[in-house]
Parts: sequence; C-alpha cells; structure tokens
Amino acid sequence: MTIQDDPLQPGPQGYSAYQRLLDDIREGNLLPGERLREIELSERLGVSRTPVREAIRQLEADGLVTHVPRQGATVRSLDYAEVMELYEMRAVLEGTAARLAARAASGVELDELEVLNDRLAEAGTGPDAVRINRIFHATLLDAAKNRFLAKSMLSLQKALLVLGPSQLLEGDRAEAAVAEHRRIMAALNARDGAAAETEMRAHIQAAQRMRIRALQERDRRRDETQ
Repeated sequence: MTIQDDPLQPGPQGYSAYQRLLDDIREGNLLPGERLREIELSERLGVSRTPVREAIRQLEADGLVTHVPRQGATVRSLDYAEVMELYEMRAVLEGTAARLAARAASGVELDELEVLNDRLAEAGTGPDAVRINRIFHATLLDAAKNRFLAKSMLSLQKALLVLGPSQLLEGDRAEAAVAEHRRIMAALNARDGAAAETEMRAHIQAAQRMRIRALQERDRRRDETQ
C-alpha cells in the first residue's frame, strides 16, 4: 500500500484543513477542552465534512485531539505533570541541539541566527515576534545537523501546540528571550558546546516558569467563576 492509498493519510483538502486547524490550535483560536464540531468546521473552512473528519483523525494521531465521552472530538488539555514533562524534554532536545550546533554550525548559519535575533528584538511582541522566534529555533536545530534529533523535535513541537499561544505575546518575556538568545549565540560563536547547552536549557526553563504561572492564573480564574 502506498502512502497515497493509506486510509489514515488525509487527502489534499484534508491536509489543508489539518494545517489550518493546527494554526488555530497554535494561535489559541481553538483552546484546550474545546469541542471540534464537524459541521461548524466544514462551514468555516469551506470544505465538506470528509476533509474535516480526516483532519481531526490526523490531529488525534498527533495527540492533539482526544475523544471525550458525550462530547466527541475535543482539543486535548494537558495536566500540570504533562506540561512539566514536555518542557523537560524540550530542554533536553534543544539543549542537545545547541551543543551540536556549537560544533557543526557554519559561519553563515551563525550569522543568520544573529540576524533573526536582531529582528526579534525589533519586533517586540505580537505575531511577528512569535514567527521570528520559531524560525530562530528551527534554524538552530538545522545547524545541529542531526536528522534524528530534528524528527524528535517535530513530534515534541506538535505536542506543545496544545499549550496555546506563545509566551512571547507577553512584553517582558519577549525582551528576556532576546537576551537569552544572545547568551546562547555567544556560546555558539565561541564554539563552546557545554556553555551553549547550558544557556539553551536556561532559556527553555525560563519559558517553562512563565508558562506555569500562566496556567496557574488560568486555573485561578476558572475556579473563581465556578
């Protein structure tokens, strides 16, 4: 059976619907615990219910959607322990990427990382900052030149989507991230793998602390309204 014949693989319209729903989850338009109603989604996306059903099935395979009794397909919610585990794995994988990049990155790649971080500093907060930050981390991962590590990061990044919008939408976090990137870059330019890994882990842990505070605040507000 070819990939094209695989019933678990979405067709062209299903893949397009899948990508749009991924973006909705990433940007916080679809929140954890929110139901995915096929009729509503097909109307909003301008496709029939079959591509929507294919997209939801792929999101389930990614671990981003689950079936809740009496509700149906629902964007997955992560508990505190799962959030901690995700960030721990992110620190391990991106820390390793930074260590490998210190050895393997070309001068062109290091220059591009500097340019991207300067653009991030200029962008401040908002969607542009989130996009530039994503490119920065992807570029560093490419510079590590390890395909197995890249594959592992792709799987983790999908799981991280259910956390909702990036913390870079907060002004203080965006400014801190730029400074943390500069410390990572200093280690990369010095070809100091151990220092690059240490700085990257500190960068991810700073994001983790802010995410935990945001989740605690969300839970506090929810409890007050109940």
